Amino acid sequence: MDKTNFYITLKTLRLTFFIFLVFFIITKNLAQNNSKMIVSTDLVSKTLTVFQEFTFQNQSTETINSIILNDWNNSYSSNNSFLAKRFSDEFVRSFLLSNEFERGKTDIISVIDEKKSILKYSRPENNIDLIEIFLQNSLFPNQKTNFTIKYTLKIPSDKFTGYGFDDKNGMNLKDSFLTLAKFENGKFVNYSNADIDDVANEISDYEIEISVPENTSVISDLNLENVVSSSNKFIFKGQNRNNFNMYLQQASSFLTYKNHQLEIISDLKEKKIDEVQKSLIINKVIEFVNDNIGTYKNEKIVISQDDYERNPFYGLNQLPSFLNPFPKDFIFELKFLKTYLNNYLKNTLQINPRTENWIYDGIQVFAMMKYMDEYYPEAKMMGKVAKLKILKSFSLINLDFNEQYSYFYMLMARINIDQAIGDSKETFLKFNEKIAGKYRAGLSLKYLDSYLSENIVQKSIQEFMLLNSNKKVSENDFISILKSKTTKNINWFQQTIIDSRKIIDFKITDYSKTTNEVTFTIRNKTNTNVPISVYGLKNNQIVFKKWLDNVINDSTFTFERKNVDKLVLNYENEIPEFNRRNNFKKIDGFFPNNKPLKLTFLKDLENPNYNQLLFAPTINFNLYDGIRLGMRFFNSTILARPFVFDIEPSIATKNKAFTGNASFTLNQFIRDGNLYNIRYGLYGSSSQYAPDAKFYKFNPVISFNWRDKDYRANARQSLSFREIIIKREKTSFLTADTEDYAVFDARYGSGYTELTKQFSYGSNIQVSDKFGKFSGTINYRKTFNDNRQLNLRLFGGMFLYRNTTSEFFSFALDRPTDYLFDYDYIGRNETSGIFSQQFILADAGFKTKLSSPFANEWITSVNGSMSIWNWVEAYGDVGLYKNKFQGEKIVFDSGIRLNLVTDYFELYFPVYSSNGFDIAKPNYNEKIRFVLSIGTNTLIRLFTRKWF
Repeated sequence: MDKTNFYITLKTLRLTFFIFLVFFIITKNLAQNNSKMIVSTDLVSKTLTVFQEFTFQNQSTETINSIILNDWNNSYSSNNSFLAKRFSDEFVRSFLLSNEFERGKTDIISVIDEKKSILKYSRPENNIDLIEIFLQNSLFPNQKTNFTIKYTLKIPSDKFTGYGFDDKNGMNLKDSFLTLAKFENGKFVNYSNADIDDVANEISDYEIEISVPENTSVISDLNLENVVSSSNKFIFKGQNRNNFNMYLQQASSFLTYKNHQLEIISDLKEKKIDEVQKSLIINKVIEFVNDNIGTYKNEKIVISQDDYERNPFYGLNQLPSFLNPFPKDFIFELKFLKTYLNNYLKNTLQINPRTENWIYDGIQVFAMMKYMDEYYPEAKMMGKVAKLKILKSFSLINLDFNEQYSYFYMLMARINIDQAIGDSKETFLKFNEKIAGKYRAGLSLKYLDSYLSENIVQKSIQEFMLLNSNKKVSENDFISILKSKTTKNINWFQQTIIDSRKIIDFKITDYSKTTNEVTFTIRNKTNTNVPISVYGLKNNQIVFKKWLDNVINDSTFTFERKNVDKLVLNYENEIPEFNRRNNFKKIDGFFPNNKPLKLTFLKDLENPNYNQLLFAPTINFNLYDGIRLGMRFFNSTILARPFVFDIEPSIATKNKAFTGNASFTLNQFIRDGNLYNIRYGLYGSSSQYAPDAKFYKFNPVISFNWRDKDYRANARQSLSFREIIIKREKTSFLTADTEDYAVFDARYGSGYTELTKQFSYGSNIQVSDKFGKFSGTINYRKTFNDNRQLNLRLFGGMFLYRNTTSEFFSFALDRPTDYLFDYDYIGRNETSGIFSQQFILADAGFKTKLSSPFANEWITSVNGSMSIWNWVEAYGDVGLYKNKFQGEKIVFDSGIRLNLVTDYFELYFPVYSSNGFDIAKPNYNEKIRFVLSIGTNTLIRLFTRKWF
């Protein structure tokens, strides 16, 4: 063979090998599973009829006898579904109160295999949104099976989750159809719908033929293959998909944008931004993601307003448009960036979406932070508000845009309800799932990136995404890629940062200096073996930065001084550290920590560079003081602190008397175990308790608080001990004993609460030189499917001893005397007038004022109410009590309760009681009772309970 023919033959072989290699890769990447659907729609009844053929290949080494399908549409069919229980945990009432038409469900008509044999199926216990298909024959490794299902979908309203039908006769069909559940580690993944966008589907090829009414558009990220105009039929196809989006709209709000490699279909809303601006922004974002993560694998992607509203950029979405401190184009840019990254990663990565969700969140937030550093390095969290000179002194106003991620995470860490980002996603509290956990994941990658340098994290992300295109991947693959690119030990990243909720907290303690060197000691307050950065500053300019490893215990280091005047740990906040206030040491400074005092008006964000003292005017009211004007001096910032003081002197406008209160609280948070908090407190207050007299209360307390291992369980226990010391001035308006007294009070309480059910019980023992008494309470509240509510309360109490003839310390039937000064009475000693009608549920809990309102030996009572219509309820109370030298007495009352906001604003209208027909007696308006809770903390709990 001559040379010419030899080279031709060699080239031919190379070309043949290359073609074979390409063919192998392409065919290897083609999904081994297939789903073909024929769908007809009825927009009036909100139903779809579906014929769906599945092809499933057993790609494992296991023998399979049944196949699991995800049927998340059926999770809307019952109040007993996992989804419904999630709604109840988060106090979402819309689902509980919805009618049948608003609910969703899936009805299976038939299941047959390729031999036309009828296959049996069932829904696994406690998983009504999964279907198990039982095969006629075992499916061995590499074998395929085909089966066809006919079923109907009743689509739910989108008011529950954003998925379903809307008021404009459109539909968002995300996760509506049956899909093959993900198969890994020899079994199918059985995940129920938790409204956290983590359906675990097996990779499949999809072919959908959907018929819709006239003038209805179908929008999808699958490829549109054909449109049959005569029957308004749309045919879509897509390969290697773990999910897909599909929208039906009679007047499509979606627009299409194209760059050189991707078609973007979007209806993201932002007024005053024209399509040219949007197109430029979209192209900018896509090019950034291509450069930093990789190109999107599919030809089309849908970025919808629904997607954004389910996972908004918190902060941007909280303010009305006329108050928003950011330009409209900037808002659109961030909205598109966040949503595009979310959809890109969810549609591309083949990881476990529930147990490895931190990878989605980490890459998304890491990329968002990098985007801001690259394009908007000077941006502030509060936008143009930061330019207002009048607000320059506030740390919150001056916060850099990317610093907000650390503070949002720290909101949860500081109150000890943060969770390990490597935990399964459905266990997260809503705030952790939506905000704090996401931000912690991004901050963790940012931390690792700063430690490793050389863009190792970004390069690892790109390699991980490329690996993902060829195989199913996991977090271990990602960690392995990271380790392969560095010689540094990064075992701490997975062990401490991902898989645990250990906090990071370092402190500079001792130091010494010479002309050429500085020696200092770093204390690791939490014993976490993670790297820490140390900076040397000169006139607040960075002179040097070094990373220190293995600072597990107190460690001493010596550096060349280089004329630095300050040593700072974690100066640029690249480490999600629990407390940065102890990171500073001024080399030439004095006691205590060389940070200047900063007085701040109103609440502000914590600034580790200063000793902060905050102050704010206050206004309060009670009947005897009138309006109380005061000034608070406190150290509690937006982030919680272990030690908090709050001093509030005030003056009463009614009699010009000085009043006020002060509190000193130390929280000891315990990171491991059910006992999560021990609180030590010292409280004092003074106010008018009568028109001409003040009381003084001094109250040391210690309390122990337990929680369930499941943070979402809303289960708590507490045990507290306190000594209440009361001093009262003499008054001419009361004949009651006004001697000083002290009471030791011990309380235990345990409770569980959610939207549909609440149960709690507690006991209380009080001891003083005048009396000793014991009491217990059980509360039960049940909300039924028709929104009817049943409330039951059982109370019992008895005196252990009694050395006084005054009824001041007795059990009360209808209005406690509040000798411990615990209750928010507006007029605590009123016997007539509107303020005497204030009702506080305590002791026997009667609403009708009785002729004998006290019990000085023992008492039992039952309080109950039941819904009649909406917030109108019937209530009834019955009690049995005994006074000294008297026989037992039975009393009762009944009436109508307007339960406007439970425990916060209620009205009671007595009808019939031991007094007779109350409604027929004169001056009936004086018998009406009301509940009014105006305490700030009480109202905050009402609006934040779904998040925490």
